[in-house]
Amino acid sequence: MAKDPHEGAELTPWEPFGMMTPLREAMNRLLEDSFISPTRFEPMMGRALPLDVFETDTEYVIDASLPGVKSEDLKVSATDDSITIRASVKRETQDTGKGSYVRRERHEGELMRSVTLAVSIDPSKINAHYEHGVLRITAPKSEAAKPRQIDVTVH
Repeated sequence: MAKDPHEGAELTPWEPFGMMTPLREAMNRLLEDSFISPTRFEPMMGRALPLDVFETDTEYVIDASLPGVKSEDLKVSATDDSITIRASVKRETQDTGKGSYVRRERHEGELMRSVTLAVSIDPSKINAHYEHGVLRITAPKSEAAKPRQIDVTVH
């Protein structure tokens, strides 16, 4: 006689929203671990301040698009594992008394974006260069974070 494949199996009660809990936890982790956390989201033309983060063995390179921002209105700060960019955007108003805006989409005000890095950096050696609306930040990794070549000896 064939054995019942379900014999000894436990019954699990059906929970219609039980599948949502792992999804919710995964989404929370995704937002917490990402470069842009919900508390740091700042709009810029309907989007966060756009940036690219590039990593090599020895450094991180961050390119941030900040069109129309004057260099004196930029501030960059850093800790051992994060970099924060702050910018103030001021737009001239067209208050000539001869017309009014039909549409106004360009951001005006304060922008901020923080990037948390996976490896510690050396804040004292960070370099920032701003040209043609692009801020480039070069952040060397700390010596402890850099890969080290280990010589293998044969006995």
